[in-house]
Amino acid sequence: MTDEVLFSVDGPVATLTLNRPQKLNSVTPGMAKALTNAVTECNGSDTIRAVVITGAGERSFCCGSDIRELDSYETPWDFRNRADYCDAIHHCLKPTIAAVNGYAFGGGLETALSCDIRIAASNAQFAAPEIKLGWIGGGGMAAFLAHSIGASNAALMIMTGDPVDATRALAWGLVSEVVEPAALLPRAQALAATIAARAPIAAETAKLNLRAAFSMPLDQAMAYERDLQTICFATADAAEGRAAFKEKRSPVFRRR
Repeated sequence: MTDEVLFSVDGPVATLTLNRPQKLNSVTPGMAKALTNAVTECNGSDTIRAVVITGAGERSFCCGSDIRELDSYETPWDFRNRADYCDAIHHCLKPTIAAVNGYAFGGGLETALSCDIRIAASNAQFAAPEIKLGWIGGGGMAAFLAHSIGASNAALMIMTGDPVDATRALAWGLVSEVVEPAALLPRAQALAATIAARAPIAAETAKLNLRAAFSMPLDQAMAYERDLQTICFATADAAEGRAAFKEKRSPVFRRR
């Protein structure tokens, strides 16, 4: 791990903090590798059950890849096959919450979109500014935005590159909540703790189920949901949930 990506764990909640505030938390290749390693650790842990991702400082969540680093790739093909931090976050098995403090631009917006839930500070801004520099996003920008805010709003953001504020992001459904900056991380971590208290296998399969709802035809998605439900029903945690209900006590889930 690098000191430019902080990884802390409090009980069942892990927090990943992009820690390069002097560069608006823009991501270097080393940071991308550290994020990938952190997600791998979260995926392999039975005790980490939810993940919060945020940025250090008050100005920026993440402004995407450090533009100064992009010319370090020898060929466009090397750039195409780089370790992508958005891919890593998208493939995190555990529920993820983006606590968006300040700018979420370019790959920073894609980072937030790669998370399951997004909460924004009132000073947050969101933009897909790549078009202003001569390219487009490559971390799922169009697909994520179109699913989150609709085709027209996605086109507006991607084709102008101009930012939208937190109020508009909330109205469009890009984020679930807007809170004052000082309340952002506590709120995100409290929400993560709530999710972490639920049956972890059920939470992880719920994440798979939501992804399927976007990518599969309706009949296939419903059949997949039924299969996931059956898998969950057969777990020890589900048996514990039923027993706890009958015994009128709180369940103790073990990710089994």
